[in-house]
Amino acid sequence: MAIEYSVISIGTLSRNRLWNESAAVRTSHATTTLVTDGDNDKKILVDPSLPGEILEARFNERTGGTLADITDVFCTTLRPVHRRGLDRLGAAKWWCSEAELEAYAQHLQGLLESAERLDAEQATVIEADIEIVRTFKPAPERLTPQVHLFPLAGASVGSAGLLLVEPTRTVLIAGDAVVTAEHFARG
Repeated sequence: MAIEYSVISIGTLSRNRLWNESAAVRTSHATTTLVTDGDNDKKILVDPSLPGEILEARFNERTGGTLADITDVFCTTLRPVHRRGLDRLGAAKWWCSEAELEAYAQHLQGLLESAERLDAEQATVIEADIEIVRTFKPAPERLTPQVHLFPLAGASVGSAGLLLVEPTRTVLIAGDAVVTAEHFARG
């Protein structure tokens, strides 16, 4: 069986500076993609960005399934906007690149040290985020024989996508490596 993929939700910016938007005019979220490798009984949800309840409904609209069908979650970056729906995906394995795990953990530790000095309430929020990030495991080079980890320049130091390798084509699920076609065209 070939690798299949489908976009569950197309992401959007809260504001687009190329359109002269100086303030948020919409709720931002990342594109969420389902990758299915039937040969290996894997259903990988990439960047579960929508809040859990909305993600569950959108997933059903697009696939007829439920989030309980997901075996693995892959986040292209650990930024919170890319993982809002994790509360509905507790039974799945959570993956991201090892470089992202290390860089984001260091980032959170630095924030925590500052927050502890400045604001105890923020320190509690950061500690909760650290616990979520600890649930992630470093992604192997291949999640399946046809789904490979692919390091990217992008939203964060350890950004990585998934390269879907098939006999007649290759597809890259790239997260925020390029925000929009217009951003790409303008360099």
